[in-house]
Parts: sequence; structure tokens; C-alpha cells
Amino acid sequence: MSPVRVLIVDDEPQLLRALRINLQARQYEVVTAGDGTTALQAAAAEHPDVVVLDLGLPDLDGIEVLRTLRAWTPVPVLVLSGRLGSSEKVAALDAGADDYVTKPFNIDELLARIRSIIRRRPEPEAVSIVHIGDYAIDLVAHDARHADGHRQHLTRTEWRILELLARNPGKLIGHRELLQHVWGPTYHDQTHYLRQYMGQLRRKLEPEPARPRHLLTEPAMGYRFQP
Repeated sequence: MSPVRVLIVDDEPQLLRALRINLQARQYEVVTAGDGTTALQAAAAEHPDVVVLDLGLPDLDGIEVLRTLRAWTPVPVLVLSGRLGSSEKVAALDAGADDYVTKPFNIDELLARIRSIIRRRPEPEAVSIVHIGDYAIDLVAHDARHADGHRQHLTRTEWRILELLARNPGKLIGHRELLQHVWGPTYHDQTHYLRQYMGQLRRKLEPEPARPRHLLTEPAMGYRFQP
């Protein structure tokens, strides 16, 4: 099982360092961000399993960051804030926070809250194996293997695209949904990214990339996986 990846968002360098040390000592992968803009970019690029989010950020309000995250990802969010008023806590929970810890905090309590959030994560989806031409694609193990035993390497981005399509067989997935799923909320009209990566996936997996049978384009709308 791969280690849990935690994105910590706070503008206090000493706190970021302390949390990084404590989490890494417990075998977590840690990504940090010192402001809201960097946090949203990191969430889209790193796909964390949990976000620890301070509300008092220098550029964006933490509630705004939380709402933006909730527009495109269900990642659990633990709010960490020095704001003591109950109205702030209610606002954060209403915006989609999964839990709330007030500064100053006990590190053991914070770690326990993170463990609790992780335990509540949904189980992986049932669909695990799909076939594209002579390739068997294991969506859980991230393994693409040809009938002759050859293993095809796919990049992390290619897996993100393929997983969304393959877990929704026959369904049209629109450009916007694919872009936000893979790159985040600010990438809503960069369809050339999709053309590039879909071309790469077809060259790697389709028997005839110029005449795909499984990774289909719906012109001006999106893409579809045809089993």
C-alpha cells in the first residue's frame, strides 16, 4: 500500500517544518504550501489523500480555498485555524471541511484527527480490470500488460485520464470534467492538453491508434471509453 500523502497549507514556516518532520517520521508523504494559490496548484498536481488547511492565508481566505477544492475534488480537509469563534468553525464545516482543530493544538490530537479522516475514506471502486486491444489494464495496481507479457509504462497523468474514462464505460466524459479531474479547477478550457495525452494513450494501447476502438473522441464534447 502506498503511503498517505498529506498537503499542509499554512503561512508559518516553523509550523510547516514541525508538521513535516512529525508526519514524515510516521511514514506520511508531505507536500507543503505557504499560501492559497500554491495550495490549489499543489492539490491539482500532487493529488493528496488529506489536506490540512489554515484559514488565515496571505493571499486567499482559507474558506475560499476550501470552496474551490470542493468544486472539483472530494479530498478530506482538516481545517487548522487560530480563529476561535464558533461562527468560523461553522463556516468551515458548511464549506465542506471534514474536521476542525484550533491553534494552538496538541500534535498528538492533530495526528489522531488525520488518522480518523483516513479511516473514513471510501473503499476503492469495484472496477479494477479493463481491456484495450491486447492489453489488460489493472486500474488499482496501475499495471498495463500486453498479452505477450510486455508491460506498458503510463505516466501519472495518463493513468488519471484513463481511470476516469475506464471507470465510466460507455459514458461521455466532457472536456471540462476531464480537465478539472486531472489538472484542477483552473484548467477548464485547455483542451489541447487532452488531445496530446489521448494521442499518447492511443499510441501506447490501441492496436490501431489512428482508428481507435476503445478510447473514442466525441467531437467538440469529450471522450468515451468503449469496452
